[in-house]
Amino acid sequence: MRIQHVALITGANHGIGAAVAERLAAEGMAVLIGYLSIEDPEDEGTPERQRQNHRSDASAVLERIERAGGTAAAVSADLSDAASIPLLFDAAEERFGPVDVLVNNATASLGDTFRSGGRDWMGRPLARVTAETFDRQFAVDARAGALLIAEFAARLQARQGSWGRIVSMTSGGEDGFPEEVSYGAAKAALVNYTKSASLELGRFGVTANAVHPPITDTGWVTDAVREAIEKDDHFFSVAEPDEVAELVAFLVSDAGRRVTGNVLRMA
Repeated sequence: MRIQHVALITGANHGIGAAVAERLAAEGMAVLIGYLSIEDPEDEGTPERQRQNHRSDASAVLERIERAGGTAAAVSADLSDAASIPLLFDAAEERFGPVDVLVNNATASLGDTFRSGGRDWMGRPLARVTAETFDRQFAVDARAGALLIAEFAARLQARQGSWGRIVSMTSGGEDGFPEEVSYGAAKAALVNYTKSASLELGRFGVTANAVHPPITDTGWVTDAVREAIEKDDHFFSVAEPDEVAELVAFLVSDAGRRVTGNVLRMA
């Protein structure tokens, strides 16, 4: 298969990131999977299927891509460490060539609140907003996204590139995000960085958009969640990661060349 473009996808060892990696690889892109395996604390109330996803490495995703004839590699990177970001681009360039597609998918989602204690609707313990919860959330969802875009843009301009795609995943924190307030605020910042990139980098042939997926089964959806979604007119149903990957694939394709500066909300 002839490699058309090189894509860097963060948080791609499971869920939406993995689905995007597989879809772009199937369409002829070489994919570098950035990931970080984590172990959820026992008392957080995280469903076991999601715990397994979080602790996984990228080997299963790589196997599926390679079995389908695609090209991919994986690098473990803690995006809260700013030094890891140029290393991801270095790794992609050494294996495949310059990155011209960036998908900001990784998140450090945690529950924090302005209320006192308690648990969220899934039974996970809530922490008060503190410098620690802010720093942990913003380091990955906002700062890392900004630095990834900056590294992408600097390298593209250095090589006088004329084609690029940026897609950032959001969850609609612009209007507030109760019980995950730092998460919502960090995602709102990432959307703003992405929109700024759409304005500043258009002259270099770069589009930049944010995707707001619907409720998507990445391991945390329970039967109770499915029942609630079926009764909610805001959603069609619980989505699968592949459905989100379809939209991302369009945005990074030549067909999406005039779509930029948007937040595309899925139902």
